[in-house]
Order: sequence, then C-alpha cells, then structure tokens
Amino acid sequence: MSGPTVVVTDSTACLAPERAAAAGIVVVPLQVVVGDETFTEGTPDAQHALMNALRRRLPATTSRPSPEQFAACYRALAEQGAGGIVSVHLSEQLSATGEAARLAAKGAPVPVEVVDSHSVGMGLGYAALSAARLAADGAGPLLCADVASKRATMTTILFYVDTLEYLRRGGRIGKAEAFVGSALAVKPLLHLVDGQVAPLEKVRTAARALARIEQVAVERAGDGPVDVAVHHLHSLTRAELLAEQLRGRLPGLGELAISEVGAVIGAHAGPGVLGVVISPRVLGP
Repeated sequence: MSGPTVVVTDSTACLAPERAAAAGIVVVPLQVVVGDETFTEGTPDAQHALMNALRRRLPATTSRPSPEQFAACYRALAEQGAGGIVSVHLSEQLSATGEAARLAAKGAPVPVEVVDSHSVGMGLGYAALSAARLAADGAGPLLCADVASKRATMTTILFYVDTLEYLRRGGRIGKAEAFVGSALAVKPLLHLVDGQVAPLEKVRTAARALARIEQVAVERAGDGPVDVAVHHLHSLTRAELLAEQLRGRLPGLGELAISEVGAVIGAHAGPGVLGVVISPRVLGP
C-alpha cells in the first residue's frame, strides 16, 4: 500500500510554523538579500533585516529556493513514507519558485504534482490547507492538486501600497505599470489577475483606499462560506481596523486572520502595504 500524500508549499504562503505543522504541510523558504547578506524568510533575522533596509532606503532583493532544495525535500519526504507529493507555490508570474519545483519533481522518487497557485500570501496558504485536509483523509496527489488549484482560482487578492516604487524596482509591477507616473497624491489599489499584479483603481487618499478595499472585498466575498486574511507590513492598527469592519459585513465569514507578510512579499510591496485575501471554501471548514 502506498504512503500518504504530503503537501509542500513555500514561505510566501504566510502560514505560521505551528499551523503548517499541525496541517502536515512542509514549507520550503525563499530568501531575502540585503547588501551582501542572505536571510531565510520566516526567521526573525529576515524580518528585522528587511525593516532596517526599508527604513534606511537600502535595496532588498529576493531569491527562490533552488531545484536542489526542492529535490532534497522530496527525497526526505519519500524516505519518511510519503506516497505522493503536492507542491503548491506562489504565482509563476511573480517568481521562478514553481519552475524550481518542477525541475526537482522530474527526478523525485515518488509522484509530485506541482501547482501554480497564481496567488501569494494566504491565497496560497488557503490552497495548501485545502489540499492538506484532503490528504489527511487519504486522497491522492492528483485530487489534492486539483482542489488546491480550484481554491486558488476562486480566491481574490486586493492590496494597497503607499508607493509603486518597490514593485517597479523588483520587476513585479505587471500591468500596474499603467499607474506609474500618476500624481503623487493618487493612491493605487491593486489586485492579482492571472497571477500578475494589475491595477484596480486609483483613489486620492489612504483613507479612501482602505474604504474601497473593504467595499470590494465585501462584493467579492458574497454570501457564501469564505475565509479572509488581512495582510500588512508594519501596519497592524490599520489591518485590525479593516478586519473589524469586514467582520460585521460578511455573512458567510469563516476564518478571519490578521498577519504580517514575510520579508519576501515585504521587499516587493514596501512599507505600509495592506492586503485582503478573500478565499471561498471548497471543502468546508
């Protein structure tokens, strides 16, 4: 009898270590590079180095896990008894992480299904959690991968940034390039479309931006069962306020999580980023 299916994701899923462990999810970290030092995302050192770089306006770049890191992960899981693996990762429009996973999957000792979530943050995290719930019930990698892909496809990600400079500098600006050059007073609202950053609309103030994110989130959530995550970088007060507003307006609300993004997302979005992930449930609680 073959062993269980194991779910692998990456650190941009914003899953707390204890939550990933409880779900049986293995997290492969990305790295953030500040100056000549490389830090592993998910560690206090990485977050501290990023915030220090942002305060001092120093460049911070990121790097994917290598195919060798994924290959070592897959081998270790096979040796521990995994019968198959589902490797769910951030949008391949934003990172070559998925490509590294696919290269490693070719030589893995057990079947590996690699899923491009076209998402990031808890948009990726909820997809991985759905796959892990199915895996815990004995489902194989193909079914788990299908459910992860479906949930990610149904998910909406909206976000506000104080400036587009960090996205532009990191090459992740996508179709939001159309907003570059707008008047400084204009605040950009963005979303992910087919895994790319795209413009949603422009507003005049940060307060108006937050109000519009709330309204669009309510519209996208509808009345059905939905999990919501509010992400931020060093903006906990604004995140808590937005979460509280959403709590009273979503009749089908399941989980409402507030979490700070990791160093990789933070490096590309910049200080002050605030985002909302609206993820309809596909497998119940």
